[in-house]
Amino acid sequence: MMSKQTMLAMLRARPGAFVSGEQVSEQLGLSRTAIWKAVDALRKEGYVIEARTGQGYRLVSVPDLLTEEEVRSHLPATETVGRELRCFDELDSTNTYAKKLALTGAADGTVVIADSQTAGRGRMERRFQSPKGKGIYLTALLRPGMAPERFLPITALAGVAVCEAAEQVCGIRPQLKWPNDPVVNGKKICGILTEMSMEGETGRLQYLVVGIGINVLQQPEDFTEDVAAMATSLLQVTGKPVSRAALSAALIAALDRLYAALKRGDLSEYLAVYRRDCVNVGKQVQLVRPDGSRQAVTAVDVDDQFSLVVRDEEGKTFTVRSGEVSVRGMYGYVE
Repeated sequence: MMSKQTMLAMLRARPGAFVSGEQVSEQLGLSRTAIWKAVDALRKEGYVIEARTGQGYRLVSVPDLLTEEEVRSHLPATETVGRELRCFDELDSTNTYAKKLALTGAADGTVVIADSQTAGRGRMERRFQSPKGKGIYLTALLRPGMAPERFLPITALAGVAVCEAAEQVCGIRPQLKWPNDPVVNGKKICGILTEMSMEGETGRLQYLVVGIGINVLQQPEDFTEDVAAMATSLLQVTGKPVSRAALSAALIAALDRLYAALKRGDLSEYLAVYRRDCVNVGKQVQLVRPDGSRQAVTAVDVDDQFSLVVRDEEGKTFTVRSGEVSVRGMYGYVE
């Protein structure tokens, strides 16, 4: 309903002030009845709107919704990522939906957001818990038109983008567990899954989707027992509610900046930040290989491709990539 969206925009344009019904009527060419219906529709969605005789309507508070209107109300102009935005109450998986969009010709930078997922996925096909009203489940569809090897750091960069958004909106700066897990107090607050599609004959990158799930408002009971041991939420960390719309917008803006840097080929700033925030560097860790075998090593650096440089017990130094191994602490998820 256009009048509902426009009414909300007019109320937002005058925060804390009343907007007269007569002014709205003249500007939008709507009857007083239509205006009242627009206000009523907004109230049913959770917007608190005060009506006062002789003064009009005033926006008192907004609900924690992941709608396009709410996300865009916080989103600055972006170059590519987020110019096309699709928001849903529920999807099976934002990555799955974005890949379907890619096959229909959806634009570079299209972002898909869901309030919940019924089949959210992490690495190794692990299930990613995605309860309604608790987190942010967001996927960016990218069509870079560049050699696939130039995009190997994209998942690590997405972790930096999450840290930037959390710092901007929540005032805390997560660390990064290699290769791409934002962590606070030794527990994971986010999962990231990047998937690519390649042309079989040419090996050209057709598109990639970067899926990000952030734990925002979860309480301990919202996690299963096994997940609760290694996961936390921004609410648990800060003790304060977090606007998911504002955090989504900050994340989209951060992804847009890193995408531009990736296309320019200048990742020096991001690499410096990643090295600073990587919680593993300088610590003894376990390399966990796909066959389940483990090796104790010391993480000594992150190279220019965001791979982890490690030293084994015999003093030999070598590099591992995220697709080859996982890294765990010696006594827990991080430590």
